[in-house]
Amino acid sequence: MAGTNGKQKTIRGMVLSLLVCLLAAGVIYLFTPHDDKEPDLPRVDYRIELLTARRAADYPVAAPEGLPESWKPTSVRFKGEPYATWHLGYHAPDGEYVAIGQSTEQRKRFIKEASQGATATETTERIDGRTWTRYTGGRYDALVLEDSADGKGATTVVAGTGSFEQLAQMAGALKMS
Repeated sequence: MAGTNGKQKTIRGMVLSLLVCLLAAGVIYLFTPHDDKEPDLPRVDYRIELLTARRAADYPVAAPEGLPESWKPTSVRFKGEPYATWHLGYHAPDGEYVAIGQSTEQRKRFIKEASQGATATETTERIDGRTWTRYTGGRYDALVLEDSADGKGATTVVAGTGSFEQLAQMAGALKMS
């Protein structure tokens, strides 16, 4: 019977050790800050990059005008080599992402990159006098400007996680100069 007492002490010790570990984990969890809300993205002032892009690009560079203040610009970049490429990203009022992209890169390659894999549909939309084609199936949905208003070969893509209504709102706000 002496062996039974030793086994009970071992099991009791294991249970007590487990309780101490759980208590320690609980205390750590309680005192660790938890922030479940969406991070506040800083608003980007893109005016200088836009002026630079408009001077350097050989096509009219698109930027929105007249969007409500609730649309927050969060990313901007212009790359001149090997293709003139313009990007302007926005945080929409409902938290979705909407971006404008333009490039003189080979059309299919640029659309695939800007929409992250979307493919053309049969659906087109007439927005502000321009015909845009809907692309779906990639990471982003997109509107792609079919008839290049600039005549110089730049492709314009409005893409993101936002709805087609948001993409159309952005496309309608674009001014090219």
